[in-house]
Amino acid sequence: MPRQKLLAKRRSGCPLNASIEMLGDRWSLLIIRDMMLRGSRTFKEFLGAYEKIATNILADRLRRLEAYDIIRARPDPSDGRKMIYLLTPKGLDLAPVLTEMVLWAAAHEQTENEALVREMRKDKQAFLDGVRKQCASRLASS
Repeated sequence: MPRQKLLAKRRSGCPLNASIEMLGDRWSLLIIRDMMLRGSRTFKEFLGAYEKIATNILADRLRRLEAYDIIRARPDPSDGRKMIYLLTPKGLDLAPVLTEMVLWAAAHEQTENEALVREMRKDKQAFLDGVRKQCASRLASS
């Protein structure tokens, strides 16, 4: 999906609206979460997530995230038929947003993964620095 076509569909110039239209559903956010926290990089790894995304939805969200320059796709050096998906700097800038969403949900809902929440609460900046370092390492190794 070409970027210009995506931008032409926006309902307004509101920054929150732009954010929602780029990331607008749970699947996009969960894909980004899996890239940041689990190191997922391939279609198959995304399919293995707990939430069980359908293949057609996954393919669509990966295309949309790439069109918005949130992720980048590269051929896998070991198997050119496969693609490796990596966060761009723009995508990585979502780490503080996702961290705040996790902390907000943990404060207001019954959630799991208390170890992750504790780590975020203990030292949010160190947590975010670790996410950035891991993503940079994956980018350098691909």
